[in-house]
Amino acid sequence: MADTPNLFRVIVQVSDLQKAVAFYSKLLDIKGRDIRGARHYFDCGSVILALLNPEGEGAKAKPNSDYIYFSVNDLESFHARARELGCLSQEKVHDANAGEIVKRPWGERSFYVLDPFGNRLCFVDARTVFTGR
Repeated sequence: MADTPNLFRVIVQVSDLQKAVAFYSKLLDIKGRDIRGARHYFDCGSVILALLNPEGEGAKAKPNSDYIYFSVNDLESFHARARELGCLSQEKVHDANAGEIVKRPWGERSFYVLDPFGNRLCFVDARTVFTGR
């Protein structure tokens, strides 16, 4: 029997934990929980989204190098909150506005976000998630 690993936590570095908690609480429409040290956890299904301010340990916060993808049941509500927060991506994805809800060439309905710390996020309609299967 294989010991298949389970992804349980993804860390997003931020330079201002209070500002990040306010932003992610509004965007995700959930409350997280403070963790000792400079961390705050949001339960996102079976994976924890962890906000971390590494500056207390003498390091500078660095944005993730790629998108973090969330599947959601009500894409329009997430989009409305992202628009209100002013964080919709201004980039293009396959020649379409990344910040708008678009059906992507691989079949997903999605939109892209840039958080105040440079971390990139994507929200996907759960009914259209493409897993490669």
